Amino acid sequence: MADPTDELIGDHASIRELRRLVERVARSPARTVLIYGETGTGKGLAARMIHRLSARHRREFVDINCAAIPATLMESELFGHEKGAFTGAAERRIGLVETANGGSVFLDEIRELDLTLQAKLLSLLDQHQFRRVGATRTTSVDVRFVAATNKVLLSEVQAGKFREDLYYRLQVVSLNIPPLRERGEDILVLARHFIDRFNLQYDRKIRGVDAEAREILLRYPWPGNVRELENLLERIFILEDDDEVLPRHLPDRILRTVRAGSRQVVPSPDPKEEAESLTGGFHQATAAFQRRLVKQALDASGGNLQKAAALLGISRHALRHQMIKLGMRDA
Repeated sequence: MADPTDELIGDHASIRELRRLVERVARSPARTVLIYGETGTGKGLAARMIHRLSARHRREFVDINCAAIPATLMESELFGHEKGAFTGAAERRIGLVETANGGSVFLDEIRELDLTLQAKLLSLLDQHQFRRVGATRTTSVDVRFVAATNKVLLSEVQAGKFREDLYYRLQVVSLNIPPLRERGEDILVLARHFIDRFNLQYDRKIRGVDAEAREILLRYPWPGNVRELENLLERIFILEDDDEVLPRHLPDRILRTVRAGSRQVVPSPDPKEEAESLTGGFHQATAAFQRRLVKQALDASGGNLQKAAALLGISRHALRHQMIKLGMRDA
């Protein structure tokens, strides 16, 4: 049987650590888990992994997008209602929390819950009981709540948009999913994964991504993260007939962004270094220029090799090789 954490694709250190934490949290008795991550990073996937690896995996996993349900309906959706509780309540209705009894509830975009419902959720987390709309008695449940947000919740607390007590209740166990732009060559690993999947889905035989397109994928910052990469490749499968992914298949917004990034680093001259390098001939002068260019990119990116490589318009691997060649780091 496959390990569910294998669906968290990638070999970057941050993803290896995330897989370890997901498994540890899943097998723990923790009743609440908070997942941070930008849109498209895979928060829902991580939540499902936690459920599938836990002792709760035989019971329901209920996915609730707090931003998609109007505030006026959310309480009834979560907790259910009794017959006649409000106009249109023609019969008793079981809520999503009760449906998940013994299992897990995933509250995506939890910051979108209004303050009244936040108070009721906090009460449920503390007492493991809730009251259906219109009911006089409480109902007990055993549920693990996995909440997710693409915002810094502490900032929402400070702005008065999120309850401080609920924040600390959720924050007991938290996981952070890194954005795709910080995961280096995981971009290509994920691209290979999606290509293999879409080859089966669309009965195609696309071999992979050509060298120039790979460089572009590595240099693009992926604001939509893994979901953006997945959607891009599916679009190519639908619209293109070539047997590999080529630069001309990529949208103009990606090409423009990468071209603009490659022009961001222009080395400022150092007259003393220039004079000294010129005495050593062409090769020494070229090496001095390259060292200065790399140094400025590293300074501008705070020492992050992936970001520095993007500024220079090359891959992280190529940058590392160049730094070794220039004597700027060990092999």
